[in-house]
Amino acid sequence: MATTQIAPAACQRLLPPQTGRAGFGDALRSEFTKIKSTRSTYWTMLALIVVSVGIGALACAGTASHPQGVSPTNFDATQQSLAGLYVGQLVIAALGALTITSEYSTGMIRTSLSVQPRRGVVFAAKAVVFAAVTLVIGLITSFASFFVGQAILSSHHLSATLGEPNVLRAVIGGALFLTACGMLAYGLGAVLRHTAAAITAAIGLLFVLTVLVQFLPQSWQNNVDKWMPALAGSQIWATKVTPGSHQFPAWGGFAVLAGYAAVAIIAGLVCFRTRDA
Repeated sequence: MATTQIAPAACQRLLPPQTGRAGFGDALRSEFTKIKSTRSTYWTMLALIVVSVGIGALACAGTASHPQGVSPTNFDATQQSLAGLYVGQLVIAALGALTITSEYSTGMIRTSLSVQPRRGVVFAAKAVVFAAVTLVIGLITSFASFFVGQAILSSHHLSATLGEPNVLRAVIGGALFLTACGMLAYGLGAVLRHTAAAITAAIGLLFVLTVLVQFLPQSWQNNVDKWMPALAGSQIWATKVTPGSHQFPAWGGFAVLAGYAAVAIIAGLVCFRTRDA
């Protein structure tokens, strides 16, 4: 049987050579492929949803089982249903650190930089893809936590609806809170380049530091705790101001958390561009 061979000149006409260099769009597609093909991404997101919704449901169930003494005027049903975000922030911080440190641990970062030598583009593409994915999963988590929690509280007429003042902002704010926590860990990961160290540093800032502040004298707490990233950022998913609270308002508190994340990302970018892979 005769076979047909394509001349080299014909191959060149069929497959023209690539010209130019990879741009930001190409880097985005590459990073999205990486994050969706990593098994740990799916397990971490599943853990985020289960932990956040579960803890929020337990908090609401505890309130519903002992409704005596709960004042509907001061009770924040939305914040109660989103209580799981306090633990969820640690889960998303782990994913944020892994997004960049995993390539250092496997050595794949050298391959990525050989394909796209512009380090700023690689760093920005990773950050944008991770932020977008985190925001989407954060919205799913926040809305699921809210609806499950309100279903539990509704039996005692303590529930809230999305149409009430500040409720929709708080639920969306929960997703923004998770995104900012993840970006903080992403920046720390770029600085430390070690998964365990980056996760430990993120947990220290978001959780341990918050606990340690509680041991300060009350007069000191009033001036210090509002600057703690997790405490300040959590104001975005509250709908009511606690009497005597010295915290910043919702968007002011979130700006404090976003400021921590911005500093970490800028430091991470500087390290990413100036140090050897």
